[in-house]
Amino acid sequence: MVDVNEVIAEMVTMLRNEANRHSVTVRTDLAEGLPQVTADRVQLQQVLMNLMLNGIEAMKDNGGELSMKSQLSEDDQLLISVTDNGMGLPAERADEIFNAFFTTKPQGTGLGLSITRSILESHGGHVWATANSGRGTTFHFTLPIRTAISA
Repeated sequence: MVDVNEVIAEMVTMLRNEANRHSVTVRTDLAEGLPQVTADRVQLQQVLMNLMLNGIEAMKDNGGELSMKSQLSEDDQLLISVTDNGMGLPAERADEIFNAFFTTKPQGTGLGLSITRSILESHGGHVWATANSGRGTTFHFTLPIRTAISA
C-alpha cells in the first residue's frame, strides 16, 4: 500500500536542486486524506521522475513553474497532474508522445513516456497529456483505488 502524496513529496525533494538549477519553482496541491493505492513504490517514483524531469526540461531555458496536484477523480480513482508552463506539446505529433523512441529532444531516447505509460497501465492506470490554455503541458495519470485504506 502506497501513499501517493508521500511519494510526490519525496520526488519534489529529490528533484528540487535540478529545478533550482533551471530556475523552475515546484508547487504542490495535494488533497488530504486520499486513500492509499496498491502499487510498486519504486515504479511510481520512476513515473513521477520522468514526468517532473520532462516538465523541468521543457522550461529550462526560461524558468517557470512545475505544479504537482493530487485529487480523487469523479470515478473514484487517484488523479495526479504534473503541469509545466514550458514550450508545450508538438500539436501535430501529440498522439505520438507515448510511442517508444519518439522524442522531441536533441538528447532524448524517446523511452521516458513509453516506460511511464507501461508502468501505469501495469498498475491498472492510464496516462494522457493535454495542452494548457496558456503555455505548457499537463500530464495526468490515474491509479485505481484497490482495497482503499484512508491515509
